[in-house]
Amino acid sequence: LSLALYAGSLCAASGAAFLYHDYCVIGAGPSGLQVAYFLQQAGRDYIVFERSHAPGSFFALYPRHRKLISINKQYTGKSNSEFNLRHDWNSLLSHDRRLLFRHYSRDFFPNADAMVHYLEDFASLLKLQVQYNTAIIHVTLERDEQAWNGHYFLLTDQDRQNYKCSSLLVATGTWVPNVVNFPGSEYVEGYETVSINPEDFAGQTVLILGRGNSAFETAENILGVTNFIHMVSRSRVRLSWATHYVGDLRAINNGLLDTYQLKSLDGLLEGDLEDLAIVKDKKGKLHITLRFYLENRNTSAGIDSITLPQDELDNFATRAPYDRVIRCLGWKFDFSIYNRSLRLMPGKGNNKKYPQIKPSYESRGTRGLFILGTASHSVDFRKSAGGFIHGFRYTTRAVHRLLENRHHGVPWPSTVYPITQLTNSIIKRVNEASGLYQMFSVLADIILLRENATAFEYLEEYPVGVLAELETQTGRRAPNGLFVIIMEYGRNFSGADKDVFYYNRAVGEAQHAWQSNFLHPVIYYYKHLPTEREMKLRPPDWPLPRPDAVHHIVEDFLTDWTAPNAHILPLRRFLENCLSTDLRNFFAESCFFFAFTRQKLPPFCQQGYVGMQGLLGSEGLRRHAVEAGLLEDYTPRDFSGDKTPDSREGSQDQLLKDHVIPVRPLQHLVNAKDE
Repeated sequence: LSLALYAGSLCAASGAAFLYHDYCVIGAGPSGLQVAYFLQQAGRDYIVFERSHAPGSFFALYPRHRKLISINKQYTGKSNSEFNLRHDWNSLLSHDRRLLFRHYSRDFFPNADAMVHYLEDFASLLKLQVQYNTAIIHVTLERDEQAWNGHYFLLTDQDRQNYKCSSLLVATGTWVPNVVNFPGSEYVEGYETVSINPEDFAGQTVLILGRGNSAFETAENILGVTNFIHMVSRSRVRLSWATHYVGDLRAINNGLLDTYQLKSLDGLLEGDLEDLAIVKDKKGKLHITLRFYLENRNTSAGIDSITLPQDELDNFATRAPYDRVIRCLGWKFDFSIYNRSLRLMPGKGNNKKYPQIKPSYESRGTRGLFILGTASHSVDFRKSAGGFIHGFRYTTRAVHRLLENRHHGVPWPSTVYPITQLTNSIIKRVNEASGLYQMFSVLADIILLRENATAFEYLEEYPVGVLAELETQTGRRAPNGLFVIIMEYGRNFSGADKDVFYYNRAVGEAQHAWQSNFLHPVIYYYKHLPTEREMKLRPPDWPLPRPDAVHHIVEDFLTDWTAPNAHILPLRRFLENCLSTDLRNFFAESCFFFAFTRQKLPPFCQQGYVGMQGLLGSEGLRRHAVEAGLLEDYTPRDFSGDKTPDSREGSQDQLLKDHVIPVRPLQHLVNAKDE
């Protein structure tokens, strides 16, 4: 007994030792590897725990039928890598061009095995710090005023090894199957274990519980071999092309809709699954009834005496018995490993399968605990793409930038430009940026104006839900007003009951841009940074509070917002009205003229011509300006009205150089004029 107690005390002592890291990441799926990449690039102390022997273990099993619904577009007609990511929904962000998913599959809808291979290479080629075969089974807190967040996170794995970290990043996704318990639910097969061999369903009648992509994926696999398939769920089908939400039913899986609407035996039904009951007869057939009938029957009676709905309603929709019932209800977050001290609670309503988090992706209950990847989708559930790789690769980068500022004093990356580049900067981003495009209404570019609007600071892809906290979250100041650039669909264009193919659905004229339905850029202008109260009181379905001014760039069929008259000119005039300045570009001759006729020069002349900056004169540029009517033609001519011979044209460059007016005399003349 003494030896046993001594050995036990040694084990307890060894188990009490903590291995410390600044950042602990749970899960080596896509979001876990993505945040690991950013932490490694920043030189931070981190570790990723993965319960499996390889990264991306979820994709080793799911989807069961192996076809991903994330598009892998090989060609876009563009060479811009940032633009091409708009149509690459599988690649993670990195500096290594080898790690683009198009190098792993050429299929538009790739096989899931290619994703497993891709994630393995991403972790190995970038030498990410992943500890495999480590299942974290318990997480709790240890209060310490010296810690970054006032506490440490204590983690325990399956071997009772303990770890301590200052910040915890949870990237486990949602992997626990949603299960509905009702009488007879023991006869139901789960999506995670059901056979994927169509021959196993030959000549059978099947009922599928669920209405999402996994349910329709399962139906699509057996559609050609079954007697018929019925599908039941509490809500009507939501088509992704109508809702503009990629998590709703995609066209690649909707074959059952054809056979249902074209009356080929298959069908869809709506009903609360918790009200159902399944009864198995002596032949092994499964009958659908209602819980009500079972609760009111004589429990001592035989199975044949159970009342079925068709006994009272002889045309009851599911009166035909089924051979198999399959549950395809999706997944939820695993809350079981988190101690109550973390106060990590499930959301409410449709978000109950996700943990409660702030728009900054930080837990509402515990500072320093961030939720990444699919599990963070409560921020934009059924609104944007935050639950999928092509969305959360950008939200994960945003979380890393927030952490860099909070813990290491590294401000949010930004670039300062002269105000004359404002229009160009916006046009460039709305035409190229992938983060704005994928995370519409969630991530936005922020333009912070400098004093007197002489320059601006550009911040990319900031979470708009924490706009009121911009100064503390980014380390940047916004005392002089700001613009917010975001992508949006039309207010009333998306929804399960919307006809998105109606005639005249698109807007083509700039004056009607505010009525645009399809995804398009929207620019909000605020004279002051919105407050927390203003964020809470913003209009329903608005991503931002009511601004001092707003501008919609009209939707474009090619998503190419570079048309001079339809896109750029209205934007420039909006910016000029907000700033009370002239953002046009001018030739040197015009700036020289304004110096004698205006009290205030346009910014382009102030920062360019007066500063001896701008394009160097040449004969080609002069000729282009003359032909466009922007300059007078001062070329010497002979008496017949023709231009002088070509021998004189060769000296035009020298003439232009000789005609340059020095800065000092110009300033002297301007001052003399003012006097």
